[in-house]
Amino acid sequence: MSQAASLLIVEDEPKIARLMADYLTTHGFEVTTLSHGDEVIPWLEQHAAALVLLDIMLPGKDGLTLSREIRQQWPATAIIMVTAKVEEVDRLLGLELGADDYICKPFSPREVVARVKAVLRRSQAAADAPAKVQNAPVVLNEDGWQALAHGQDLGLTAVEFQLLRVMMQAPGRIFSREQLMDHMYRDNRIVSERTVDSHIKKLRKKIHEALPELEIIRSVYGVGYKYQPEG
Repeated sequence: MSQAASLLIVEDEPKIARLMADYLTTHGFEVTTLSHGDEVIPWLEQHAAALVLLDIMLPGKDGLTLSREIRQQWPATAIIMVTAKVEEVDRLLGLELGADDYICKPFSPREVVARVKAVLRRSQAAADAPAKVQNAPVVLNEDGWQALAHGQDLGLTAVEFQLLRVMMQAPGRIFSREQLMDHMYRDNRIVSERTVDSHIKKLRKKIHEALPELEIIRSVYGVGYKYQPEG
């Protein structure tokens, strides 16, 4: 790495925080540690972080709340969630927090370094993507799981990105809610059609904020949705 990336570790167990910080510092990262959830947003308002390692169980604001706030306010900042329960990862994925990766305790310091480097590589690819932006209203950066409007990151969650990608692959094609659900959740979980509508609503809102003059996700009454980039 040409220069040290700045990392923020949010972990209320001092031994774990110190272990991660020492190992990541040894591998060339600039590391700051915080132990209380309420400290995170004020710190980020004053400092830049390329990546946040965020424990779920924290005093004050919990990791789930913080993940949502960070993704909303600093969409370019990568997030790795840390949990003590392996079975909780599936639940986290379903919450659509926008996290880039998940690490389960107990973990090895080497695993943490490897995950951090992998996520930062993807983030760098995403940062380079605006140079490739074409004339289309929205361009997808597959490597970084980003949707860009005029070079601006829309800050989509993983499910929102997946929905948009599916529809963009077939402009004008009408997708039923059932078809979209199949693409949203690859583990065949049972979700209601209202879940699809909720994700589409959020996706539309994010697109509208960047492209208020366009309506590129269209509803087809009684059928489903389609991507229509032209009027």
